[in-house]
Amino acid sequence: MKQKLLSSSLIVALMFGLPLQLARAATYSNGTAVTTFTVTLTLNANCSISANPLNFGSNGVLGTAINQQTTVAVTCTNTTPYNVGLDAGTVTGSTVTSRLMAGTATGNTATTVGFQLYQDAGHTTLWGNTQGTNTASGTGTGSAQSIVVYGQVPAQTTPKPDTYQTTITATVYF
Repeated sequence: MKQKLLSSSLIVALMFGLPLQLARAATYSNGTAVTTFTVTLTLNANCSISANPLNFGSNGVLGTAINQQTTVAVTCTNTTPYNVGLDAGTVTGSTVTSRLMAGTATGNTATTVGFQLYQDAGHTTLWGNTQGTNTASGTGTGSAQSIVVYGQVPAQTTPKPDTYQTTITATVYF
């Protein structure tokens, strides 16, 4: 009986004790050697842009100007100069100096409402898409920069009731 118990203990010790000894890392005392390595990252000038919708709300007669604003966000690498341009929109006949929204109801898509986009709250500087002429400029900081777009629907002859819209493309040049 003692012999069986001793044999069993030896088997258990070999099964559980030996793998534990093999799992331990060895230590050495013969000396050391070192090296270094370089870690690099190349950042190129880059920008991204996003925009929020511009909603003039619900109105009746267009007897007075309706003013609203929205923002575009530009994120450029630090010190990267940029320009932000806004195109004329997707409505046929729309230009940067005379933007148009078109009716969306069937049979009314040729009816338009005029509006304009400005770089300033005083509505004096039109916002276009020609660099150096009517774009907004800035310099990247590495973080998002919010730029206000001032919109205005001027007083005009009121067309029939409908939802009028267009799609403006905002472009960042860098």
